[in-house]
Amino acid sequence: MLVVGAIAVVVVAVLRLIGIDGTRHMLATVALVPYITVAGLLLGVIAMSLRRWVVGSIVLLVSIVLLANVAPRAFPDSRPNGVGTELRVMTSNTLGGIADASVIVDVVRSRRIDVLTLQELTPEMVADLDRAGLGSLLPNRVFLAEPGGSGSGIASRYPMQPRNLTGPSTLRQAGALVDVPGTDIEVVSVHPLPPVEAVGPEPWQRELAGLPPRDLKGPVRVLAGDFNATLDHVALRRLLNAGYVDAADQVGAGLVHTWPAQISFWPPPVTLDHVLVDGRCPVDTVDVVDIPGTDHRAVITQFVVPAP
Repeated sequence: MLVVGAIAVVVVAVLRLIGIDGTRHMLATVALVPYITVAGLLLGVIAMSLRRWVVGSIVLLVSIVLLANVAPRAFPDSRPNGVGTELRVMTSNTLGGIADASVIVDVVRSRRIDVLTLQELTPEMVADLDRAGLGSLLPNRVFLAEPGGSGSGIASRYPMQPRNLTGPSTLRQAGALVDVPGTDIEVVSVHPLPPVEAVGPEPWQRELAGLPPRDLKGPVRVLAGDFNATLDHVALRRLLNAGYVDAADQVGAGLVHTWPAQISFWPPPVTLDHVLVDGRCPVDTVDVVDIPGTDHRAVITQFVVPAP
């Protein structure tokens, strides 16, 4: 069993470090890298205590390398200086429109949210949000509401115009140009098809690749939503390498789980919901909030949009 466990840790480490997303089963396994890192360290210590020097040394080595990639998410990065407009963005997956709309609106009100992105937005959820008073708080909207789980939307305190910012996608991914005071930003409500679906990971990979890269010659871009990906998936890391930063990772909250909302033994909690901001935007805070009725926790980010 010791050798089998060691082989499993090494295989996952190779997938993560080389950058192979692979099949849907491999993708699901890579999402568990933080847990596998801890398991590998414990396994290595056990092997060494049993004088299985070769097994112990290999497992400890690869686990330490994984730890070097995972541990920084729990510590804040240095915040660059920035002058501009302070913005609060919230993203929430409504689970096919059955999330508690009144709680979403209460959070928008109490946290003074400027831009709200929603996934799995249904016409019924739009009506529930309106009855709860969202229109008076965020009167501007680009809603692509549909029955089931394919809709999405953006609501804003500031005027905005719809923008087609993504490639073709199975689920709707609303985009908008938001007229923030002093500048404009582009926002996408992100929701690629989950890679563990029976069709395989190809649509997920294609849809993440279709998200817009940072554009230094254009407005600041913000990608907020349910990416169905963790920071260990190469498809998401490519976006970060393209000039975005994960807001939670920036402030030391990169290991705070967002799915499933309720902690259970299986599936293990992972971080699938993210707010990616242009690397020029200093991030101040990130909070994760429980919304009754949905299996995803909402993410709230406050950052500064630099003056043009």
